[in-house]
Amino acid sequence: MRVNSVEKMVFIHPRSIKGRFRRFKTNVMVLAYAIFFLLPWIPWSRTVGPNQAISFDLSTQKFYVLNLVIYAQDIFWLAALLFLAAVLLFFATALLGRVFCGYFCFQTLWTDAFRFIERFIQGDRVARIRLEKAPWNVSKLAKMGATHVLWLILALWTGLSFILYWGYAPDLTIRFFTGDAPSAAYMSAFGLMVTTYLAAGVMREKVCMHICPYARFQSVMIDQDTLIPTYDTKRGEGTAGRAKPIKMLKTLEQRKEQGVGDCVDCGLCVQVCPVGIDIREGMQYPCIHCGLCIDACDSIMDARKWPRGLIRYESEAGLETGKTRFFKLRTYGYGLATLGAVLFLVWSISGKKLIDASVYQTRSPLFVMLSDGRIQNRYLIKLDNKTQNKAQFQLSLEGLDKAEVDMGKIKDFTLQPDESQSVMVKIRREKLTNGQKNKQFRFVLTPVVGDVKESIRIDSQFISP
Repeated sequence: MRVNSVEKMVFIHPRSIKGRFRRFKTNVMVLAYAIFFLLPWIPWSRTVGPNQAISFDLSTQKFYVLNLVIYAQDIFWLAALLFLAAVLLFFATALLGRVFCGYFCFQTLWTDAFRFIERFIQGDRVARIRLEKAPWNVSKLAKMGATHVLWLILALWTGLSFILYWGYAPDLTIRFFTGDAPSAAYMSAFGLMVTTYLAAGVMREKVCMHICPYARFQSVMIDQDTLIPTYDTKRGEGTAGRAKPIKMLKTLEQRKEQGVGDCVDCGLCVQVCPVGIDIREGMQYPCIHCGLCIDACDSIMDARKWPRGLIRYESEAGLETGKTRFFKLRTYGYGLATLGAVLFLVWSISGKKLIDASVYQTRSPLFVMLSDGRIQNRYLIKLDNKTQNKAQFQLSLEGLDKAEVDMGKIKDFTLQPDESQSVMVKIRREKLTNGQKNKQFRFVLTPVVGDVKESIRIDSQFISP
Protein backbone atom coordinates (compact mmCIF):
# COMPACT_ATOMS: atom_id res chain seq x y z
CA MET A 1 0.00 0.00 0.00
CA ARG A 2 1.32 3.43 -0.97
CA VAL A 3 1.36 6.10 1.69
CA ASN A 4 1.60 9.76 0.67
CA SER A 5 4.20 11.59 2.72
CA VAL A 6 4.01 15.19 3.76
CA GLU A 7 7.10 17.23 3.03
CA LYS A 8 8.74 18.63 6.13
CA MET A 9 8.67 22.40 6.38
CA VAL A 10 12.16 23.75 5.71
CA PHE A 11 13.14 27.24 6.81
CA ILE A 12 14.99 29.32 4.28
CA HIS A 13 17.88 31.29 5.75
CA PRO A 14 18.84 33.97 3.20
CA ARG A 15 22.34 35.35 3.28
CA SER A 16 22.68 39.10 3.83
CA ILE A 17 23.98 41.11 0.92
CA LYS A 18 24.83 44.73 0.22
CA GLY A 19 23.87 46.55 -2.94
CA ARG A 20 21.55 49.11 -4.51
CA PHE A 21 18.44 46.91 -4.42
CA ARG A 22 19.04 45.92 -0.79
CA ARG A 23 19.44 49.61 0.10
CA PHE A 24 16.24 50.45 -1.72
CA LYS A 25 14.35 47.66 0.08
CA THR A 26 15.69 48.84 3.43
CA ASN A 27 14.79 52.48 2.73
CA VAL A 28 11.26 51.50 1.71
CA MET A 29 10.90 49.41 4.88
CA VAL A 30 12.11 52.25 7.12
CA LEU A 31 9.79 54.74 5.42
CA ALA A 32 6.80 52.37 5.59
CA TYR A 33 7.42 51.64 9.28
CA ALA A 34 7.80 55.33 10.07
CA ILE A 35 4.48 56.08 8.38
CA PHE A 36 2.59 53.17 9.95
CA PHE A 37 3.90 53.46 13.50
CA LEU A 38 4.21 57.25 13.82
CA LEU A 39 1.20 58.53 11.87
CA PRO A 40 -1.35 57.97 14.68
CA TRP A 41 0.80 60.09 17.01
CA ILE A 42 0.92 63.17 14.79
CA PRO A 43 -1.30 65.87 16.40
CA TRP A 44 -3.74 67.83 14.25
CA SER A 45 -5.87 70.66 15.60
CA ARG A 46 -9.58 70.45 14.79
CA THR A 47 -12.61 72.41 15.97
CA VAL A 48 -14.64 69.21 16.04
CA GLY A 49 -13.27 65.67 16.08
CA PRO A 50 -10.10 64.05 17.41
CA ASN A 51 -6.93 66.14 17.43
CA GLN A 52 -5.09 63.46 15.47
CA ALA A 53 -3.81 63.64 11.89
CA ILE A 54 -5.37 60.32 10.86
CA SER A 55 -8.35 58.97 12.76
CA PHE A 56 -11.17 56.61 11.80
CA ASP A 57 -14.04 57.39 14.16
CA LEU A 58 -16.59 54.60 13.83
CA SER A 59 -18.87 56.04 16.51
CA THR A 60 -19.61 59.09 14.34
CA GLN A 61 -18.96 57.25 11.03
CA LYS A 62 -16.37 59.82 10.00
CA PHE A 63 -12.78 59.39 8.83
CA TYR A 64 -10.41 62.27 9.50
CA VAL A 65 -7.42 62.56 7.14
CA LEU A 66 -5.57 65.82 7.88
CA ASN A 67 -8.02 68.58 6.87
CA LEU A 68 -10.28 66.19 4.99
CA VAL A 69 -13.35 64.75 6.72
CA ILE A 70 -14.76 61.66 4.97
CA TYR A 71 -18.38 60.74 5.67
CA ALA A 72 -20.14 57.42 5.28
CA GLN A 73 -21.85 58.65 2.11
CA ASP A 74 -18.41 59.23 0.57
CA ILE A 75 -17.89 55.46 0.33
CA PHE A 76 -17.50 55.75 -3.45
CA TRP A 77 -14.11 57.35 -2.75
CA LEU A 78 -13.04 54.05 -1.25
CA ALA A 79 -14.26 52.23 -4.35
CA ALA A 80 -12.29 54.64 -6.54
CA LEU A 81 -9.21 54.20 -4.33
CA LEU A 82 -9.44 50.41 -4.54
CA PHE A 83 -9.83 50.63 -8.31
CA LEU A 84 -6.78 52.90 -8.47
CA ALA A 85 -4.75 50.44 -6.38
CA ALA A 86 -5.77 47.56 -8.65
CA VAL A 87 -4.97 49.23 -11.98
CA LEU A 88 -1.74 50.70 -10.57
CA LEU A 89 -0.72 47.19 -9.52
CA PHE A 90 -1.54 45.86 -13.00
CA PHE A 91 0.32 48.75 -14.64
CA ALA A 92 3.44 48.23 -12.51
CA THR A 93 3.34 44.47 -13.05
CA ALA A 94 3.06 44.82 -16.82
CA LEU A 95 6.18 47.00 -16.81
CA LEU A 96 8.32 45.67 -13.95
CA GLY A 97 6.86 42.37 -12.78
CA ARG A 98 6.18 41.75 -9.09
CA VAL A 99 7.93 44.86 -7.80
CA PHE A 100 5.06 45.41 -5.38
CA CYS A 101 5.79 42.01 -3.82
CA GLY A 102 9.52 42.63 -3.72
CA TYR A 103 9.50 46.08 -2.14
CA PHE A 104 6.11 47.28 -0.89
CA CYS A 105 4.00 44.30 0.21
CA PHE A 106 3.24 44.16 3.95
CA GLN A 107 4.35 40.52 4.03
CA THR A 108 7.73 41.48 2.55
CA LEU A 109 8.19 44.48 4.84
CA TRP A 110 7.41 42.60 8.05
CA THR A 111 9.32 39.47 7.02
CA ASP A 112 12.38 41.62 6.32
CA ALA A 113 12.11 43.18 9.77
CA PHE A 114 11.72 39.79 11.42
CA ARG A 115 14.78 38.53 9.55
CA PHE A 116 16.79 41.57 10.64
CA ILE A 117 15.96 40.65 14.26
CA GLU A 118 16.83 37.02 13.61
CA ARG A 119 20.17 37.92 12.05
CA PHE A 120 20.97 40.38 14.86
CA ILE A 121 20.55 37.69 17.53
CA GLN A 122 21.54 34.49 15.75
CA GLY A 123 24.07 35.70 13.18
CA ASP A 124 24.21 35.42 9.42
CA ARG A 125 23.14 32.49 7.26
CA VAL A 126 25.78 29.94 8.21
CA ALA A 127 25.39 30.65 11.93
CA ARG A 128 21.60 30.34 11.72
CA ILE A 129 21.77 27.04 9.85
CA ARG A 130 24.30 25.71 12.36
CA LEU A 131 22.09 26.86 15.25
CA GLU A 132 19.01 25.22 13.73
CA LYS A 133 20.79 21.87 13.41
CA ALA A 134 22.46 22.06 16.84
CA PRO A 135 20.99 20.14 19.79
CA TRP A 136 18.97 22.08 22.31
CA ASN A 137 21.11 23.64 25.03
CA VAL A 138 21.18 26.82 27.08
CA SER A 139 22.78 28.88 24.31
CA LYS A 140 20.32 27.75 21.65
CA LEU A 141 17.37 28.19 23.99
CA ALA A 142 18.50 31.72 24.86
CA LYS A 143 19.01 32.78 21.22
CA MET A 144 15.81 31.21 19.91
CA GLY A 145 13.84 32.51 22.88
CA ALA A 146 15.17 36.06 22.50
CA THR A 147 14.35 35.97 18.77
CA HIS A 148 10.76 34.92 19.32
CA VAL A 149 10.27 37.37 22.18
CA LEU A 150 11.39 40.27 20.01
CA TRP A 151 9.19 38.97 17.19
CA LEU A 152 6.19 38.96 19.52
CA ILE A 153 7.01 42.48 20.75
CA LEU A 154 7.14 43.79 17.17
CA ALA A 155 3.93 41.90 16.34
CA LEU A 156 2.17 43.37 19.39
CA TRP A 157 3.43 46.83 18.49
CA THR A 158 1.97 46.28 15.02
CA GLY A 159 -1.43 45.31 16.41
CA LEU A 160 -1.45 48.18 18.90
CA SER A 161 -0.47 50.71 16.23
CA PHE A 162 -3.32 49.50 14.05
CA ILE A 163 -5.99 50.11 16.69
CA LEU A 164 -4.56 53.57 17.43
CA TYR A 165 -5.94 54.70 14.08
CA TRP A 166 -9.44 54.05 15.45
CA GLY A 167 -9.13 56.19 18.58
CA TYR A 168 -7.17 59.00 20.20
CA ALA A 169 -3.69 57.46 20.37
CA PRO A 170 -2.41 58.79 23.74
CA ASP A 171 -5.64 58.03 25.56
CA LEU A 172 -6.20 54.64 23.92
CA THR A 173 -2.63 53.53 24.66
CA ILE A 174 -3.05 54.24 28.38
CA ARG A 175 -6.44 52.54 28.45
CA PHE A 176 -5.00 49.53 26.58
CA PHE A 177 -2.25 48.87 29.13
CA THR A 178 -4.46 49.62 32.14
CA GLY A 179 -7.16 47.17 31.00
CA ASP A 180 -9.73 49.89 30.34
CA ALA A 181 -9.87 49.67 26.53
CA PRO A 182 -12.90 48.24 24.68
CA SER A 183 -12.89 44.49 24.13
CA ALA A 184 -12.79 45.06 20.36
CA ALA A 185 -9.45 46.82 20.79
CA TYR A 186 -7.90 43.83 22.57
CA MET A 187 -9.36 41.38 20.07
CA SER A 188 -8.03 43.39 17.13
CA ALA A 189 -4.59 44.05 18.61
CA PHE A 190 -3.92 40.50 19.78
CA GLY A 191 -5.49 39.00 16.67
CA LEU A 192 -3.20 41.04 14.45
CA MET A 193 -0.26 40.22 16.73
CA VAL A 194 -0.82 36.48 16.26
CA THR A 195 -1.30 36.70 12.49
CA THR A 196 1.76 38.96 12.10
CA TYR A 197 3.90 36.60 14.17
CA LEU A 198 2.77 33.55 12.20
CA ALA A 199 2.98 35.18 8.75
CA ALA A 200 6.28 37.07 9.14
CA GLY A 201 8.05 34.82 11.65
CA VAL A 202 6.85 31.25 11.05
CA MET A 203 5.47 30.93 7.51
CA ARG A 204 7.48 33.76 5.92
CA GLU A 205 8.16 32.91 2.25
CA LYS A 206 5.46 30.19 2.36
CA VAL A 207 2.85 32.96 2.36
CA CYS A 208 4.21 34.29 -0.94
CA MET A 209 4.58 30.83 -2.45
CA HIS A 210 1.41 29.03 -1.35
CA ILE A 211 -1.10 31.48 0.17
CA CYS A 212 -0.93 34.75 -1.78
CA PRO A 213 -3.01 34.43 -4.99
CA TYR A 214 -0.96 37.09 -6.76
CA ALA A 215 1.86 34.61 -7.39
CA ARG A 216 -0.55 32.44 -9.34
CA PHE A 217 -2.08 34.97 -11.72
CA GLN A 218 0.96 37.20 -12.25
CA SER A 219 1.72 35.41 -15.51
CA VAL A 220 -1.44 36.91 -16.98
CA MET A 221 0.07 40.40 -16.67
CA ILE A 222 3.69 39.57 -17.56
CA ASP A 223 4.78 39.18 -21.17
CA GLN A 224 8.00 39.12 -23.17
CA ASP A 225 8.48 42.88 -22.71
CA THR A 226 8.17 42.95 -18.90
CA LEU A 227 11.35 43.81 -17.03
CA ILE A 228 12.12 41.16 -14.43
CA PRO A 229 15.31 39.89 -12.73
CA THR A 230 16.78 37.70 -15.46
CA TYR A 231 19.86 35.54 -15.83
CA ASP A 232 21.68 36.12 -19.12
CA THR A 233 22.03 32.48 -20.16
CA LYS A 234 24.17 33.14 -23.25
CA ARG A 235 26.70 35.12 -21.30
CA GLY A 236 26.59 32.99 -18.17
CA GLU A 237 26.70 29.55 -19.80
CA GLY A 238 28.65 30.16 -22.99
CA THR A 239 28.89 26.98 -25.06
CA ALA A 240 30.50 24.78 -22.42
CA GLY A 241 28.37 25.77 -19.42
CA ARG A 242 29.32 27.56 -16.24
CA ALA A 243 32.36 26.70 -14.17
CA LYS A 244 34.18 27.79 -11.06
CA PRO A 245 37.21 30.09 -11.49
CA ILE A 246 39.79 27.36 -11.13
CA LYS A 247 43.22 27.42 -12.72
CA MET A 248 43.13 28.31 -16.42
CA LEU A 249 39.57 29.67 -15.96
CA LYS A 250 40.24 32.80 -13.93
CA THR A 251 40.07 35.46 -16.63
CA LEU A 252 37.39 36.24 -19.16
CA GLU A 253 39.80 35.58 -21.99
CA GLN A 254 40.63 32.11 -20.70
CA ARG A 255 36.99 31.25 -20.20
CA LYS A 256 36.01 32.44 -23.66
CA GLU A 257 38.78 30.37 -25.26
CA GLN A 258 37.31 27.26 -23.65
CA GLY A 259 33.68 28.26 -24.25
CA VAL A 260 32.92 28.66 -20.54
CA GLY A 261 30.41 31.34 -19.49
CA ASP A 262 30.92 34.20 -17.05
CA CYS A 263 28.97 32.50 -14.22
CA VAL A 264 31.47 31.16 -11.67
CA ASP A 265 28.78 28.94 -10.10
CA CYS A 266 29.28 30.46 -6.64
CA GLY A 267 25.62 29.99 -5.66
CA LEU A 268 25.46 33.40 -3.99
CA CYS A 269 22.36 34.37 -6.00
CA VAL A 270 20.57 31.34 -4.51
CA GLN A 271 21.82 31.99 -0.98
CA VAL A 272 20.46 35.57 -0.87
CA CYS A 273 17.07 34.73 -2.40
CA PRO A 274 14.30 35.22 0.20
CA VAL A 275 12.21 32.43 -1.40
CA GLY A 276 15.14 30.09 -2.06
CA ILE A 277 14.96 29.74 -5.85
CA ASP A 278 17.75 29.60 -8.42
CA ILE A 279 17.29 32.52 -10.82
CA ARG A 280 19.47 30.70 -13.35
CA GLU A 281 16.68 28.19 -13.95
CA GLY A 282 14.47 30.86 -15.49
CA MET A 283 11.29 32.60 -14.36
CA GLN A 284 9.53 30.85 -11.47
CA TYR A 285 6.27 31.75 -9.79
CA PRO A 286 7.71 32.08 -6.22
CA CYS A 287 10.10 34.84 -7.38
CA ILE A 288 9.09 38.20 -5.88
CA HIS A 289 11.43 40.22 -8.14
CA CYS A 290 13.25 41.88 -5.24
CA GLY A 291 16.57 42.15 -7.12
CA LEU A 292 18.76 40.75 -4.33
CA CYS A 293 20.16 38.16 -6.73
CA ILE A 294 21.31 41.08 -8.89
CA ASP A 295 23.17 42.59 -5.91
CA ALA A 296 24.77 39.21 -5.22
CA CYS A 297 25.92 38.68 -8.80
CA ASP A 298 27.13 42.29 -9.14
CA SER A 299 29.27 41.87 -6.02
CA ILE A 300 30.99 38.83 -7.59
CA MET A 301 31.46 40.61 -10.90
CA ASP A 302 32.90 43.66 -9.12
CA ALA A 303 35.28 41.49 -7.10
CA ARG A 304 36.63 39.93 -10.31
CA LYS A 305 36.50 43.26 -12.16
CA TRP A 306 34.16 41.83 -14.78
CA PRO A 307 31.22 43.74 -16.31
CA ARG A 308 27.99 43.77 -14.32
CA GLY A 309 24.69 42.59 -15.74
CA LEU A 310 24.99 38.83 -15.75
CA ILE A 311 21.79 38.97 -13.70
CA ARG A 312 19.83 42.15 -14.32
CA TYR A 313 16.36 43.57 -14.82
CA GLU A 314 15.71 42.62 -18.41
CA SER A 315 12.83 41.42 -20.57
CA GLU A 316 12.68 38.23 -22.58
CA ALA A 317 12.52 40.29 -25.74
CA GLY A 318 15.48 42.36 -24.57
CA LEU A 319 17.59 39.24 -24.11
CA GLU A 320 16.73 37.92 -27.55
CA THR A 321 16.64 41.08 -29.67
CA GLY A 322 18.08 43.81 -27.45
CA LYS A 323 14.84 45.80 -27.68
CA THR A 324 12.00 46.10 -25.18
CA ARG A 325 8.65 47.61 -26.14
CA PHE A 326 7.31 49.46 -23.11
CA PHE A 327 4.52 51.30 -24.90
CA LYS A 328 1.87 48.85 -26.05
CA LEU A 329 -1.90 48.69 -26.06
CA ARG A 330 -1.99 46.98 -22.66
CA THR A 331 0.35 49.43 -20.93
CA TYR A 332 -1.53 52.33 -22.52
CA GLY A 333 -4.78 50.88 -21.16
CA TYR A 334 -3.44 50.39 -17.65
CA GLY A 335 -1.81 53.82 -17.72
CA LEU A 336 -4.98 55.59 -18.85
CA ALA A 337 -7.06 53.72 -16.27
CA THR A 338 -4.60 54.75 -13.54
CA LEU A 339 -4.61 58.36 -14.68
CA GLY A 340 -8.40 58.35 -14.92
CA ALA A 341 -8.77 57.03 -11.37
CA VAL A 342 -6.35 59.67 -10.03
CA LEU A 343 -8.15 62.50 -11.85
CA PHE A 344 -11.55 61.28 -10.63
CA LEU A 345 -10.37 61.18 -7.02
CA VAL A 346 -8.80 64.65 -7.26
CA TRP A 347 -11.90 66.09 -8.95
CA SER A 348 -14.28 64.43 -6.51
CA ILE A 349 -12.39 65.47 -3.38
CA SER A 350 -11.72 69.02 -4.59
CA GLY A 351 -15.39 69.42 -5.56
CA LYS A 352 -16.70 68.13 -2.25
CA LYS A 353 -19.72 70.05 -0.97
CA LEU A 354 -19.05 72.10 2.14
CA ILE A 355 -22.76 72.14 2.95
CA ASP A 356 -24.94 69.19 2.07
CA ALA A 357 -28.49 70.49 1.64
CA SER A 358 -31.65 68.60 0.70
CA VAL A 359 -35.43 69.22 0.74
CA TYR A 360 -38.11 66.57 1.24
CA GLN A 361 -41.76 67.42 0.67
CA THR A 362 -44.18 65.97 3.21
CA ARG A 363 -46.50 63.65 1.32
CA SER A 364 -49.09 63.00 4.01
CA PRO A 365 -51.08 65.03 3.21
CA LEU A 366 -49.81 66.60 -0.01
CA PHE A 367 -51.43 69.92 0.89
CA VAL A 368 -53.74 71.48 3.48
CA MET A 369 -56.60 73.87 2.74
CA LEU A 370 -56.60 76.56 5.44
CA SER A 371 -59.71 78.33 6.78
CA ASP A 372 -58.78 81.53 4.98
CA GLY A 373 -58.67 79.76 1.62
CA ARG A 374 -54.92 79.55 1.32
CA ILE A 375 -53.00 76.37 0.51
CA GLN A 376 -50.25 75.07 2.80
CA ASN A 377 -47.39 72.68 1.91
CA ARG A 378 -44.82 71.30 4.34
CA TYR A 379 -41.15 70.63 3.61
CA LEU A 380 -38.33 69.11 5.62
CA ILE A 381 -35.02 70.86 4.99
CA LYS A 382 -31.88 69.00 6.02
CA LEU A 383 -28.51 70.73 6.24
CA ASP A 384 -25.18 69.09 7.03
CA ASN A 385 -22.26 71.39 7.83
CA LYS A 386 -19.15 69.54 6.65
CA THR A 387 -16.79 72.36 7.54
CA GLN A 388 -14.87 73.03 10.73
CA ASN A 389 -16.42 76.50 11.09
CA LYS A 390 -19.81 77.87 12.06
CA ALA A 391 -22.28 78.36 9.18
CA GLN A 392 -25.42 80.54 9.05
CA PHE A 393 -28.00 80.81 6.24
CA GLN A 394 -31.11 82.87 5.58
CA LEU A 395 -33.98 81.17 3.75
CA SER A 396 -35.93 82.73 0.88
CA LEU A 397 -38.00 81.52 -2.07
CA GLU A 398 -37.44 82.02 -5.76
CA GLY A 399 -40.25 81.64 -8.31
CA LEU A 400 -43.17 81.53 -5.85
CA ASP A 401 -44.75 84.96 -5.54
CA LYS A 402 -46.80 86.08 -2.55
CA ALA A 403 -45.84 83.04 -0.53
CA GLU A 404 -45.45 83.07 3.25
CA VAL A 405 -42.62 81.07 4.87
CA ASP A 406 -43.21 79.75 8.39
CA MET A 407 -40.22 78.23 10.27
CA GLY A 408 -41.79 78.50 13.71
CA LYS A 409 -39.47 80.15 16.20
CA ILE A 410 -36.45 79.63 13.96
CA LYS A 411 -35.33 82.77 12.13
CA ASP A 412 -32.46 81.27 10.13
CA PHE A 413 -30.31 78.18 9.85
CA THR A 414 -27.34 78.27 12.23
CA LEU A 415 -25.07 75.25 12.27
CA GLN A 416 -22.06 74.64 14.43
CA PRO A 417 -18.98 72.95 12.92
CA ASP A 418 -19.71 69.41 11.73
CA GLU A 419 -23.36 69.72 12.80
CA SER A 420 -26.48 68.42 11.04
CA GLN A 421 -29.86 70.14 11.31
CA SER A 422 -33.39 69.33 10.14
CA VAL A 423 -36.11 72.00 10.11
CA MET A 424 -39.78 71.70 9.17
CA VAL A 425 -40.83 74.60 6.93
CA LYS A 426 -44.42 75.53 6.06
CA ILE A 427 -45.23 77.51 2.92
CA ARG A 428 -48.63 79.16 2.45
CA ARG A 429 -50.03 80.99 -0.53
CA GLU A 430 -53.28 81.81 -2.35
CA LYS A 431 -54.88 79.10 -4.45
CA LEU A 432 -53.86 79.29 -8.08
CA THR A 433 -56.67 80.74 -10.26
CA ASN A 434 -55.46 79.69 -13.69
CA GLY A 435 -56.20 76.00 -13.16
CA GLN A 436 -52.55 75.10 -12.62
CA LYS A 437 -52.11 72.50 -9.87
CA ASN A 438 -48.35 72.50 -9.24
CA LYS A 439 -45.90 75.36 -9.24
CA GLN A 440 -42.14 74.87 -9.60
CA PHE A 441 -39.93 77.05 -7.39
CA ARG A 442 -36.61 77.08 -5.53
CA PHE A 443 -35.48 77.30 -1.95
CA VAL A 444 -32.58 79.75 -1.68
CA LEU A 445 -30.16 79.52 1.23
CA THR A 446 -28.10 82.71 1.39
CA PRO A 447 -24.89 82.39 3.43
CA VAL A 448 -24.37 84.92 6.21
CA VAL A 449 -21.49 83.31 8.12
CA GLY A 450 -19.19 80.45 7.16
CA ASP A 451 -16.95 79.06 4.45
CA VAL A 452 -19.69 78.93 1.78
CA LYS A 453 -19.77 82.13 -0.25
CA GLU A 454 -22.45 81.40 -2.87
CA SER A 455 -26.16 80.84 -2.33
CA ILE A 456 -27.49 77.28 -2.36
CA ARG A 457 -30.55 76.69 -4.57
CA ILE A 458 -32.75 73.60 -4.28
CA ASP A 459 -35.57 72.87 -6.73
CA SER A 460 -38.99 71.88 -5.39
CA GLN A 461 -42.67 72.30 -6.17
CA PHE A 462 -45.80 73.72 -4.53
CA ILE A 463 -48.84 71.47 -4.82
CA SER A 464 -52.36 72.89 -5.06
CA PRO A 465 -55.81 71.22 -5.37
